[in-house]
Amino acid sequence: MEKHIASLVADAGQLPSAPSPQLLWLKWMGVAVAYIALSLLVLGVRPDLLAELHSGLFVAEIVMLIAIVATTALSATLLAYPDMYQHRRLVLAPIAMFVLFIGVIILAWQADNPPAPPPVHSFECSLTIAVLALLPAAWMFYSMRRLASTHRRSAGMVVMLAAFSIGAITLRLSEQTNSILHVIEWHYVPMIGVALLGVWLGKVLLKW
Repeated sequence: MEKHIASLVADAGQLPSAPSPQLLWLKWMGVAVAYIALSLLVLGVRPDLLAELHSGLFVAEIVMLIAIVATTALSATLLAYPDMYQHRRLVLAPIAMFVLFIGVIILAWQADNPPAPPPVHSFECSLTIAVLALLPAAWMFYSMRRLASTHRRSAGMVVMLAAFSIGAITLRLSEQTNSILHVIEWHYVPMIGVALLGVWLGKVLLKW
């Protein structure tokens, strides 16, 4: 039996150690920043961005989207490990960010009086955000497959929310619209469907 165990160990070889969640999170955030910058170079920045940055609610909306990306990415890195790296509370951090984000959106909706005219397009925004989210989602799922998540559905959900939020930040900084109703309907409500899709993708893609 001892010889058999030694033989199995020798055949397995030496496996590389898994990266720490902090390093993985920093890598993901660095890629997210670079991806948003590159996407804005392609799509262009909205011409009224400097004026919008003087709006407290617009700045709060962008800050909350960044916080959602940061916390969902952090949650995903922890969920990539079987024991969540013993940081179960941090895994739930995105919940608080989404609550605050909803509060900011409600304030922006109340302040939009009279309502700003919506743009002529509609579902194209959701489609654009989804396309922008493809590469970040693929990168994050690929990184997680090299680890050993035992919470595949939850991991898939936060990965998709992080990727979709990256696309939402990009489009919010690129699309020139002040219609908060349009933004709610075509930028943020689709997050619900994206989260459900992430549950399924996590189950399928994070098998090991």
